[in-house]
Amino acid sequence: MKIGFIGLGNMGGPMAANLARAGHAVRGFDLRAPLPEGVAGAASAADAAAEAEVVITMLPDGAILRAVAAEVIPAMARGAVLCDCSTVDVASARWLHEAGAAAGLGVLDAPVSGGVGGAAAGTLTFMAGGTEAAFATVAPLFEVMGRKAVHCGGAGAGQAAKICNNMILGVTMIATCEAFALADRLGLARQKMFDVVSTSSGQSWSITAYCPAPGVGPQSPADNGYRPGFAADLMLKDLRLSQAAAAGADADTPMGALAAELYRRFVEDEDGAGRDFSAMLPRFEGRSRG
Repeated sequence: MKIGFIGLGNMGGPMAANLARAGHAVRGFDLRAPLPEGVAGAASAADAAAEAEVVITMLPDGAILRAVAAEVIPAMARGAVLCDCSTVDVASARWLHEAGAAAGLGVLDAPVSGGVGGAAAGTLTFMAGGTEAAFATVAPLFEVMGRKAVHCGGAGAGQAAKICNNMILGVTMIATCEAFALADRLGLARQKMFDVVSTSSGQSWSITAYCPAPGVGPQSPADNGYRPGFAADLMLKDLRLSQAAAAGADADTPMGALAAELYRRFVEDEDGAGRDFSAMLPRFEGRSRG
């Protein structure tokens, strides 16, 4: 398949490389990131999109997505599919669907879960919003870049699923870190804490797959000095998106709001910027009640 790939950073680069490795003809563009192995360079975003059957974007935010889309949509052939894998606000995702449909394109909003490690390993989960036809076109590419793709519904449904998922993740990681810090104060060994909670009612992905305590459970960023697999800055971005969506939908999300505020303090007022989002554990270790 002829693929244009725009946004070749920490996530997009490995995703594009996996597509090229699988035999697809990938032309990529990024203002700063280097070209991955096997990916041909394009002179611009529009150049990458020209003649492509599928254009994939992996961009930082909704404003950049809108700017890039305004450039690539006129360059795309009618009937091609524009698949945005960025995590952006629901309003920008729905705008993308409208703009693409007006130009005769298929559109998917298909954010991912799995982080940089999942992008490199080709084990991402895609949650997609859009038509059945657009999803069917891109499904073979999802199979290369990930291990699961869920068609969540119409325009914006993929972004809705992503921000709801990550709101749960942000809340449960904070609770997991608080619990480990409390266990320390109560004299409970971290390994024993893990052994109990990982097989009991407090079990969650945050403890069994991404334990924030170094040396406990499977390998995680905690075992690498909290170098980010998923940065606290990105968790803050996703939690802010969840709260913007909640405000727009008049939904009461007090735990999500509190998690957003705690990550804001951690990233903007403390030492969380550039660290993994599980570095909340050393934050709580050094704090006293009140």
